[in-house]
Amino acid sequence: MTNVAPPLKRSHAAGGWGALRSCGKHLLRSGSAITGAMTLLKANQADGFDCPGCAWGDPEHGSSFEFCENGVKAVSWEATARRATPAFFAEHTVSALRGWTDYDLENVGRLTEPMRYDPMTDRYVAVTWDEAFAGIATELRALNSPNEAEFYTSGRASNEAAFLYQLFARAYGTNNFPDCSNMCHEASGVGLIQSIGIGKGTVLLEDFHHADAIIVIGQNPGTNHPRMLGDLRKAAMRGARVAVLNPVRERGLERFADPQDKIEMIRGGATSIASHYFQPKLGGDMAAIRGVAKIVFARDDAERAAGRPTLLDEAFLAEHTVGLDAWRAEVEATAWGHIEDQSGLTYDEIETLAEVYLGAERVIATWAMGVTQHKHSVATVREIANLLFLRGHVGREGAGLCPVRGHSNVQGDRTVGINENPPAWLLDNLDREFGIVSPRAPGHNVLHAIHAMVEGRSKAFIGLGGNFARATPDTEIVTAALRSCRLTVQIATKPNLGHMAVGEVAYLLPCLGRTEIDRNLAGKTQIVTVEDSMSMVHGSGGINKPASPHLKSEVAIIAGIAAATLGDAIDWAAMAEDHDIIRDRLSRVIPGFEDYNERVRRPRGFHLRNSAAERDWKTPSGKAEFSPAPLPVEIEHQAARKRKGQYVLQTFRSHDQYNTTIYGLDDRYRGVYGERRVVFAHPDDIAAMGAEPNARVDVIGSADDGRTRVAEDFRLVAYDIPRGCVAGYYPELNSVVPFNKAGDGSDTPLSKSVMVTFRQRAAA
Repeated sequence: MTNVAPPLKRSHAAGGWGALRSCGKHLLRSGSAITGAMTLLKANQADGFDCPGCAWGDPEHGSSFEFCENGVKAVSWEATARRATPAFFAEHTVSALRGWTDYDLENVGRLTEPMRYDPMTDRYVAVTWDEAFAGIATELRALNSPNEAEFYTSGRASNEAAFLYQLFARAYGTNNFPDCSNMCHEASGVGLIQSIGIGKGTVLLEDFHHADAIIVIGQNPGTNHPRMLGDLRKAAMRGARVAVLNPVRERGLERFADPQDKIEMIRGGATSIASHYFQPKLGGDMAAIRGVAKIVFARDDAERAAGRPTLLDEAFLAEHTVGLDAWRAEVEATAWGHIEDQSGLTYDEIETLAEVYLGAERVIATWAMGVTQHKHSVATVREIANLLFLRGHVGREGAGLCPVRGHSNVQGDRTVGINENPPAWLLDNLDREFGIVSPRAPGHNVLHAIHAMVEGRSKAFIGLGGNFARATPDTEIVTAALRSCRLTVQIATKPNLGHMAVGEVAYLLPCLGRTEIDRNLAGKTQIVTVEDSMSMVHGSGGINKPASPHLKSEVAIIAGIAAATLGDAIDWAAMAEDHDIIRDRLSRVIPGFEDYNERVRRPRGFHLRNSAAERDWKTPSGKAEFSPAPLPVEIEHQAARKRKGQYVLQTFRSHDQYNTTIYGLDDRYRGVYGERRVVFAHPDDIAAMGAEPNARVDVIGSADDGRTRVAEDFRLVAYDIPRGCVAGYYPELNSVVPFNKAGDGSDTPLSKSVMVTFRQRAAA
């Protein structure tokens, strides 16, 4: 008997008319509905721009609309008619703006001019670009060491901007590159490099058209990458089995109505996505996969004993892998009681999942942050790879490993050099191409950067997009750390709460959005490039008039800061003026980008070689490597059960949200409207607290480090989630996520394994 409540009544599928109504609402709310609608026709098209939302792959471009509901939100959010002008900042002090919500502040609109913080008036005031570049350069040159500066990157930055950014920082003298990937898929990269020799997934979008089974682990495509639902729907319609492991029942993984299917829309129909839906407890995925492997080995033994063929791909295992025996011994030594208790699933449920795996000739395993934000996430990623190795499901059509990245170019940024611990070949190539001497010591990732700012060792922070203060754990601590810096620089399209965490000297620099035309001084329209989750690199060119004549591209802003700081030994101005020059130089530094300018202008761009997909293993052994890691002795939900009143919290997105950007206050698929301060809990857990559904509570973090972490005034929502596990939205709940607890081998904050208790509030 499982520890989950009966499924809640769900009268509507994901997508469908609800998605179309939502699209219309967000376009109208932008104040520029016609522009937004016309802009969408060029989203993810060969002659248009790459959606500023998720990194799901694009099919061959044709006449179909290649955008989803959340893509509409992203585009209308960027193409809004609202403006955050200097007049707005003249009316509001930074101290006052700190009290605004994330939604209200970003809803002010697009930034229009570069600004500097004036501590005397506590306001941002307009400056010229030359004044901003000179002021930033003065502060950077005044630091005692380049390693006192942190260069943060958001996953929305283009390949060109990210390449120029890492070149600038290394020419300046540091490898400090805290990156948004450190907080999401770092465990995927680390685990896959150890297992298959490359930190990327091995599948193409076309592989989803041939898979017999797709195992979806710890992800919610309906909100985070909705276009993926279209590919899962097609797979389900042709008979592929889609097995889901997710603690929370998510609407999009159950039923989906494709707004582009006219017949389905007219009839009000929908397609069932998940053939099987399992609800492990938080952090229980590794144990569930371990259980599947245990059954596979037992079934294989029985087949061999009966004189029938093996269930394993012996040829693949012999030729392409090492370490099977050690892992098998670990699997067979793992007790079923340990597997069931840690996974939160019964033997029968795990056996059903094993039958899905064994019944398929071609299996894809796909996952997201439900896997990667736990202490044992690297081991979990490797366990998933272990399972696929058994039947040769890596390096052939319709099968493979598929970590689904979040922001649209988070994978590309890492490819072109955003890496705090870069390989020697990258630094050698940079030095040869640009005549610099790159630093060789490892730099800071996100957690290292937080510690360095908290301790006063880092004194400058430059943010290339994103919202560092709200994306990171321990909101109050990180905000205070930013405010303790001598210099903060934020490159952005809209104001956010992170921009209100100002250093002694602070600049807010407005950049072009992905949807906007970038024209150089000679009148040439520029394109940038991005890499999706399937390692496809393609061009992106905006079509809209810029929100302000004062905006600069990210590339131009980086080049301006670099030239002011370092001089013209590197021709920064030429690269800012012509992005083709950046791509030519990048192609001589990064393998796989040969003939970059030519290939990226082809429809759909080009594919970066994936060695593991060709069964060429760049590991120490030269083969795919099994991991013999044991299951953790105890994970958070098991520890919480021993402590009265303690629960394990996961933070996740609402449906009207992308990363820290809040598009609206509704979560249509989960039945929440007009609010974000909610906690989802099993009805029996709410009763065990002595509370009723909809009671108001404070969420108290339990990190055992002497710090008090409290997120105040949340509504308890009864939901279909395993007992002992609760969930709520970030960034509101990041204040109870400790920055000093991280994943083994990944340094990723444990945003899906937060120990909390609750304190009921007096009725209003």
